[in-house]
Amino acid sequence: MSPEPPPPPPDIAAPAPEQLPAENPPPESYPFWGYLDLLAFVLIALLGMLAESLLMSALIGATHVKQIFVLLPAQVVLYGFVLGTLAIIFRRYYGRPFWESLRWVRANMGIGAVAGCGVIVAILVMLASVLMRTPDINSPMKNLLSDPTSVVLIAVLGTTLAPVCEEIVFRGFLQPLLVRSFGASLGVLAAAVPFGLLHLQEYGYSWRHALLITGAGAAFGWMRERTGSTRSAAIMHAAYNGVFFLLLAAQEGALHGR
Repeated sequence: MSPEPPPPPPDIAAPAPEQLPAENPPPESYPFWGYLDLLAFVLIALLGMLAESLLMSALIGATHVKQIFVLLPAQVVLYGFVLGTLAIIFRRYYGRPFWESLRWVRANMGIGAVAGCGVIVAILVMLASVLMRTPDINSPMKNLLSDPTSVVLIAVLGTTLAPVCEEIVFRGFLQPLLVRSFGASLGVLAAAVPFGLLHLQEYGYSWRHALLITGAGAAFGWMRERTGSTRSAAIMHAAYNGVFFLLLAAQEGALHGR
């Protein structure tokens, strides 16, 4: 009688597979907002602009206050409303910080170099204006700049809050969407067009003025794309505006000095 075969060895648990490190998550696309956010922002901003226009007309007609003393506070309130709308969109729907999301960061170019680019663009725009024979029209902006007080007040706004707000909207919020969709060159140009159209009414609906401002907007967009910094675009814009206000102040001084 043959011996019984030995019992099978106990199952030996297979070694646990080596734990593989988790894959790095793919980088998040930028911008993280989309065209529905842009549409909502535009509609809200247009309502704010309409309310500002109606309020200004009512105040100026009822109190006969000088226009500049109504226009500037209303413009500041509108800027705050617009930036507040963007902040709500980022915080409420994405939980993101405002300034960081819009790339309000230090650039790899010095402030002097950025401001110098703004001065160069201002000179180029003036030369282009001469070549295009841009007419000296009796525009709303020209009427506002008819006295020294108005020149000083608008110059302060035009070299501080105005370029900050406009660059945040056009180069910080709009341009990244368009660059993602159409590429850098077309995206920069596409963001500059509504920027030029925004100033159309200020210059009496002169297409030459709008075209020149669109060109300047494309230059600010180039700075935003070149440095990755909306802050640099705002500094360049402020320097650009400053050149024209300095020339206007010098002209006013020459006229009153006669």
